[in-house]
Amino acid sequence: MAWLLLGVASIFEIAFALGMKWSEGFTRWLPALFTVGTGLSSVFLLSFSLRTLPVGTAYAVWTGIGAAGTAILGMVVLGDSAAPLRLLCIALILAGVIGLKLVSGS
Repeated sequence: MAWLLLGVASIFEIAFALGMKWSEGFTRWLPALFTVGTGLSSVFLLSFSLRTLPVGTAYAVWTGIGAAGTAILGMVVLGDSAAPLRLLCIALILAGVIGLKLVSGS
């Protein structure tokens, strides 16, 4: 259950990052409220997952999925660069996340 909560928290983290972009520095109210809601939800669910998961593993997975997911959606939705080295770096982040899950023992 903790890994599921961490996964959902990571999705909220991605939504939070995109919301910051869309809120244009918190000058647009609806995207700003979305950003605050998803950010709080992300941290709240992360804290629940920390009841059973090691903090270092959970935080690294949360930030890794958030960073990789945000970068991927930035490419797909916002037209960010999809340069081969950038894609390689995202793949390395995801490999690290998978590795941490495999060696966590929980």
